[in-house]
Amino acid sequence: MMQTSMPEPIDLRSDTVTRPTDEMLAAMASASFGDDSRDGDPTVVRLEALAAERCGKAAGLFLPSGTMANLVAILAHTGRAGELLLEATSHTLTSELGGIGALAGLFYRPLPGHRGAPDFDALRAAIRAPGVGRNRVGSALIQLETTHNQAGGAVLPLSLMAAVWQLSQQHNVPVHVDGARLFNAATALGVGVDVIAQYADSVNFCLSKGLSAPVGSMLCGSSAFIEVARGYRRMVGGNLRQAGPLAAAGIVAIERMASRLGEDHATAKQLAEGLAELDPRLVDPTRIETNIVRVDVAASPLDAQAWERGMAARGVRVGAYGVERQLRLVTHRHVDTAAINVVLDAARALLRRGAG
Repeated sequence: MMQTSMPEPIDLRSDTVTRPTDEMLAAMASASFGDDSRDGDPTVVRLEALAAERCGKAAGLFLPSGTMANLVAILAHTGRAGELLLEATSHTLTSELGGIGALAGLFYRPLPGHRGAPDFDALRAAIRAPGVGRNRVGSALIQLETTHNQAGGAVLPLSLMAAVWQLSQQHNVPVHVDGARLFNAATALGVGVDVIAQYADSVNFCLSKGLSAPVGSMLCGSSAFIEVARGYRRMVGGNLRQAGPLAAAGIVAIERMASRLGEDHATAKQLAEGLAELDPRLVDPTRIETNIVRVDVAASPLDAQAWERGMAARGVRVGAYGVERQLRLVTHRHVDTAAINVVLDAARALLRRGAG
């Protein structure tokens, strides 16, 4: 008797589930195998130069993950002294397991914000010159996040970034941008990533999310900053050996995949609009700027874990966020408009079952 294979689930848990393209796999197969941490690798050198050029910075550094890129940036800017200023729901505070204090040895000040954007007046009140005063520790670094994960992929306005940058210059405090989905932010704004990065001393972005490379993040900044960051990368165990194949995939990711991210934004909007038609309390489509859809299930008959289980039973993988209230759905290149229709059918059936 012939066995029929089950269809592959539609996976909306994250854009990190993206698989490398055929072009990436071919580039990986023919890549160099130099020891990047010892003698250097030519493919890694090409990737770092490409990332720096796109961001309008002098130099770049290839790291295994975005979390490590943020940690290395914080270490390189601060030398493990001072206070970090960042919005209270930033990824570094909510999802990076306390590396600020445990590994970077810093105080931090969470700032109130709106949709991931720190309140400028609160930032202006909190910032002070670097160093240690009689009663206060000085500001060592300002960190911004765009797109903002907890805020459902919201993009920081360039006007706010410019104002923060000007404030930082007045107080001689550097700015780091956690730009894990930096290319999504640039796509939403209709600008190059360098336009965003001009308002920061350093910026990182992930290759392994919507850009579809299998592994890696880039950190970009001045040549002097990146040289210091290389030392901290070794300290935290991020040195790379035969990294050429991973870098080759990263080059293709930057050169080929950034231009298609608008498709993911369109499917996210389609998803949000479809869910709002099922129940307007689930999501406000006007708040969808990029490829993340935060769904509030508090008013639905099922909690977030029941949604996660019920959708999985219907061939759709989603992520529960919070104890009962939220789901996070992230679109990417493996999710087209037809797949969104399947997701909406599954949600409709689940709502009917829960209401019954």
